[in-house]
Amino acid sequence: MPTPFHQALRALLGPKGALPADGLSSYETDWRKRYPGRAIAVARPATTEEVARTVQLCTEWRVPIVPQGGNTGLVGGSTPDDTGTQLVLSLQRLRELRRVDADNLSLTAEAGCVLADLQAAAAQSGLLLPLSLAAEGSCTLGGNLATNAGGTQVLRYGNARELCLGLEVVTPQGEIWHGLSGLRKDNTGYDLRDLFIGSEGTLGIITAATIKLYPAPAARSTALVACPSLTACLALLRLARQRLHDGLTGFEVMNAESMALVGEQLPLVPRPLGTPSWTVLIELSSSVGTTAAQTGLEAMLEEALMQDLADDAAVAQNVQQARGMWQLRESIPMAQAQAGLNIKHDIALPVSAIPDFVARVDDLVLRHAPGARLIDFGHLGDGNLHYNVQAPAGVDAAAFLATHEAAINEIVYDAVQLAGGSISAEHGIGRLKREELARRKDPTALALMHTIKRALDPLNLLNPGRVL
Repeated sequence: MPTPFHQALRALLGPKGALPADGLSSYETDWRKRYPGRAIAVARPATTEEVARTVQLCTEWRVPIVPQGGNTGLVGGSTPDDTGTQLVLSLQRLRELRRVDADNLSLTAEAGCVLADLQAAAAQSGLLLPLSLAAEGSCTLGGNLATNAGGTQVLRYGNARELCLGLEVVTPQGEIWHGLSGLRKDNTGYDLRDLFIGSEGTLGIITAATIKLYPAPAARSTALVACPSLTACLALLRLARQRLHDGLTGFEVMNAESMALVGEQLPLVPRPLGTPSWTVLIELSSSVGTTAAQTGLEAMLEEALMQDLADDAAVAQNVQQARGMWQLRESIPMAQAQAGLNIKHDIALPVSAIPDFVARVDDLVLRHAPGARLIDFGHLGDGNLHYNVQAPAGVDAAAFLATHEAAINEIVYDAVQLAGGSISAEHGIGRLKREELARRKDPTALALMHTIKRALDPLNLLNPGRVL
């Protein structure tokens, strides 16, 4: 029997916009399946105005709201808890591409637009939307901004925050902030845009955004490089910056264990260099042309080989080979998922500190859990390392996680703090790292965050229990 709240929600949004409490599993379970929950209902508004009215209704009934985009997050921030009292507010029906402004190098789109679709829309105008990540075929613009997504081109273009010019946001009171400016310069008080980006739906609900675009590169060149050590990878990065300058748009590292895991779980994915100690994926973007890009990349790699920074290298000769190289890098999370639950760490460190950090933490983790598989990969160019720990071969993954996660987290996060790093580089806090944030965040910063939350959301209805 529908409750009065369900009846009011259905009257507001109609049968397509208000889903009952049964049959909602796809909205109630996170991508990693670590935080299954139970929603009171799912709201699927089709316009910003419907989002605002839904928030007003929830305020009236004191129903907590969990905003949700593509539900591809990794920290349990966009699914309900198990109380059956929280409403999932899905933005997936807000899919209008409002404008591509080629002269202003900007794009305005609604929060439910899939990232890959926006990349394609920019490309049709001869432009580039550089935000790129493995989930781009299903993640949405609102979620990308709510978590300040990173990805593979942060080295050149920055995180989602650096790419955003303006926002449209529904406040916890159900008001609409119309902040969709396409301006590069607007010095008129507090930057509200940056307040909502990265707040994971705890301060407001992003319904649309204006994003920077760039001229599409005339050519791209991609290469895989086998390096003898992580120290050599860092020296290669230094050389690539010196020789390729702003053209260096990707610099990814993958250790031997991550390559071996892909080979085991996804044997059809090509591995041109096998399983060297470290594999580097380099991408060079050029405004000149294919020949110049290829020549510049090959010259830099020849120099690296002569300096013993690299043992081998393979340069993509066509688009298909380049895609295959990126597929290898992007297959690591899928290979991990197929191998079972694992202990994930999305950390940021000063780039110069990464080789020593990995050597030290590898030793400490293996002392604690002999035989554990250390799956190290990530964006060396911007200091973001995915330091993941998989169960030893033949050991039950769930049991390994339950036994060792707390101790391994302590080892990793203590070392991150010692190195002046961050416990979350691009995935956010959600529920997964909420207690770690409370323990490790600067107390003054944490107090300011609580003050902002109380000021903007005094009823604590927006994504309660996430981040803070």
